[in-house]
Amino acid sequence: MLAAPAAAQVHEVASPDGTNRIAIGLNANGTPLYRVTRRGAQIITNSPIVLDLDVDSLGYGMAITGTEQASADASYPIVAGKAAQGRDHYNQLTVRFQEKGGAKRRMDVVLRAYDDGVAFRTVIPLQAATAAAIIRYEKTGFYFPEAYKCWGFNVGKFGSSHEGEFDPVDTARMRDHNLFSLPFLCETGKAAFALAEADLLDFAGMYLTGRGDGGLGLQLKLSPSLSDYRIAVRTRVGSPIVTPWRVVMLADKAGQLTESTLITNLSTPSRIEDTSWIKPGLTSWDWWSGPVIARLPGKRTSTEVSKALIDFAAENGWPYAMIDEGWYAGAGGGGVRRPGVDLTRWSDPINIEEVAAYAKSKNVRLWLWAHWEAIDDQMEEALTLYERLGIAGIKVDFMDRDDQWMVNWYSKLLAAAARHRIMVDLHGAYPPRGLARTYPNFMTQEGVMGAEYNKWSKRVTARHNVMLAYSRGLIGPMDYTPGGFRNVSPDQFRIRGDLPFVQTTRAHGLGLYVVFDSPLGAVADSPDTYAESPAGLEFLRDVPASWDETRFLAGETGAFIVMARRKGKTWYLGALNAEAGRTARVPLSFLGSKRHEMTLWTDGDAPNAVTKSERAMSGEDVLELKLAPNGGAVAIFRTR
Repeated sequence: MLAAPAAAQVHEVASPDGTNRIAIGLNANGTPLYRVTRRGAQIITNSPIVLDLDVDSLGYGMAITGTEQASADASYPIVAGKAAQGRDHYNQLTVRFQEKGGAKRRMDVVLRAYDDGVAFRTVIPLQAATAAAIIRYEKTGFYFPEAYKCWGFNVGKFGSSHEGEFDPVDTARMRDHNLFSLPFLCETGKAAFALAEADLLDFAGMYLTGRGDGGLGLQLKLSPSLSDYRIAVRTRVGSPIVTPWRVVMLADKAGQLTESTLITNLSTPSRIEDTSWIKPGLTSWDWWSGPVIARLPGKRTSTEVSKALIDFAAENGWPYAMIDEGWYAGAGGGGVRRPGVDLTRWSDPINIEEVAAYAKSKNVRLWLWAHWEAIDDQMEEALTLYERLGIAGIKVDFMDRDDQWMVNWYSKLLAAAARHRIMVDLHGAYPPRGLARTYPNFMTQEGVMGAEYNKWSKRVTARHNVMLAYSRGLIGPMDYTPGGFRNVSPDQFRIRGDLPFVQTTRAHGLGLYVVFDSPLGAVADSPDTYAESPAGLEFLRDVPASWDETRFLAGETGAFIVMARRKGKTWYLGALNAEAGRTARVPLSFLGSKRHEMTLWTDGDAPNAVTKSERAMSGEDVLELKLAPNGGAVAIFRTR
């Protein structure tokens, strides 16, 4: 066990409202230990901050040589996401450490306290003793004072697409061979917190494991280099070594974490000066449904199918149509890049130049899919062509890595795309770290087990969807790709690749567009499906893809959630329910004193049916939502 720091050695910083505090000091071994409290209750107990470098560790035998305080309260625009702007309001404390012997290396720890969480990062200043050092491991801990009720995604390995369930975790039995993706959510009985990472640039991605000593809590583990698993980060001569922010999001209830912009607050400001060309919106999409269009039998990726999806987008007022895998020369390998693929030439069944011109005539723009290795080989050539063709964005897939090299490749791609005014959707991606602030053309991403899993599994349950709102959805946009309109009950669900089913109600599916944050929102099913079963489609014509404000209204972790999001003067409500039916009482105080006209879609008498109603409501009212098993609801509130 790590002994607590002596009181005289402890330095602390509090959030502007005084609710959250993070403190740091030294134990008897000279190791920096930090702790986190909320309203006086300990959330994270004394935990070490140690870096393993080339041949030894930095974080032992240290002395505190000074401190520096700072504060900030500034707003910045969020180009696309859960709010129109973020408020970067914090108090900061930098504590300077130096080894008492040996090379007397220096190390700073920067602590920040916000009203919605705390964060810290380690900075190794420029000094001869650490010039061009290698970071092998980071041994930062997140130690718990007691067993908590927690949920995590045990991804189990490095080098994955981070697609899986956030399951309950027995915190007394977390092992050092477990490997959890981010975020990691816990409830203490008095508060809720989520462990995450922000401002990941030129560094290796962060995972969490159980403690090697068997104690309560978690240990940080860095994604290793593919060329040498004993190395995580290669640093640059002439630059300080700066870790990303290690983040503890905090709230009284887990659902309130959904309102936080802490991850983007902590991230590097936009590197794109003019963002006027970045436009959120919904897109039709070919891949999820097959594509299958009855009047085009046997046609898959083709000029004809693409034009049909463009027509579908135009008819419904959506700005985009997405053409997935199979359109470029040599495509068809899915996750395997075939030799000789060419992103500047088309496969025989499709003429992208003709399709792009047709899209323009319909006031629709295209998104194009590409394997990341193909983009890497032809980046500038391909992006130059796409800009000339008026392509809106690219969906880049199968990176399946978060080592330092790939982290840097994300920035390389996003910067190059921005030069050509092209937006980006990353699939096969690690979970968000706030990069959408740094590159606002980064519209959305995977790193989530989304609706595609309906094509080959029964894993996308209503409970999974609800749990995503309380976990993966906390830290950034997710391209879950909703819109499946072949709704059936779980006992009637069967797996098929073309025209897949979904095992939730229609109202639940509509709720995904409000509860989940994705500035590029997929409308995933075939135009035929919507024509055959249009109930609720009118909501998708109205719902925005980016928001001015977000509110958590009601819920219980993993069981149900009700959220409201505002765009301009209009509020949108979304509710998701798991397998147990319930009636949720939802206060409408977010509406204020003005009367609003509410249009409400709730569960109907069959999975693919909705009940639509209208009435006047105000902030003094409480809305009673009857949520079916695997059900949901949506509503629009417009001022009278």
